[in-house]
Amino acid sequence: MKVGIFDSGVGGITVLKKAVEKLPGVDYIYYSDNLHVPYGTKLKEEVAGYVNEVMEFLLSKGVEVVVIACNTATSIAAHNLREKYNIPIIGMEPAVKLAVDSLNKGKILVTATSLTLKEEKYKQLISRVDQEGRVESLPLAHLVTYAEQGIFEDQIVVDYLKEMLAPYDWIQFSGIVLGCTHFVYYKDIFKKILPSYVKVFDGNEGTIQHLKEVISEKEIIDHSKKGQVTFYYSGKEAPNILESYMKKIK
Repeated sequence: MKVGIFDSGVGGITVLKKAVEKLPGVDYIYYSDNLHVPYGTKLKEEVAGYVNEVMEFLLSKGVEVVVIACNTATSIAAHNLREKYNIPIIGMEPAVKLAVDSLNKGKILVTATSLTLKEEKYKQLISRVDQEGRVESLPLAHLVTYAEQGIFEDQIVVDYLKEMLAPYDWIQFSGIVLGCTHFVYYKDIFKKILPSYVKVFDGNEGTIQHLKEVISEKEIIDHSKKGQVTFYYSGKEAPNILESYMKKIK
């Protein structure tokens, strides 16, 4: 079984790492579209074009399932991709439902890229799961830039997050959703900055559970044997650069 996972950059590696942990017997191809990162600040039409190019590349490598490890790309292109290609395509969305269902009271702050938060798909998600108006939204575009530059624990990240989170009265909040795979690199910093009672959510676990279900319907995988992971940087194989990012994820 060969699975393709892609993102605008290195954020999707947080999804890849979870996949390798949960489904080690699968072969993975990870595609980082670094020539076009970030997706979250571009026009929808541009992103749709980039995603189609990535899909064609992954299919040329023989993948049988594709995971769009990017909330922005999912919101813009997943529907059309599923109509165009006859293979399972698993997307991502901010883990708002999980947060709302898990927390009985208190507000929930959803962080993501500006484009994800503007998309109709996100608005429909909020309308569907947030009947009590508990959810607020905050774009954090700089985190994508920091991750792509390999800036993870520097004071500049801490200062940025403190500045962006400062306007909120956290006594009223019980949870925060990391609605971009790049943000998962900074989960520990969020936890250090925020009060201990604020629970941090991301969609990676749910996405890999979905992948596990899809794979189990197609074939039985021997997870006692370790699969192969191949990394591509916009079409060029780049194992050392991208593999180093997996070590940054705690």
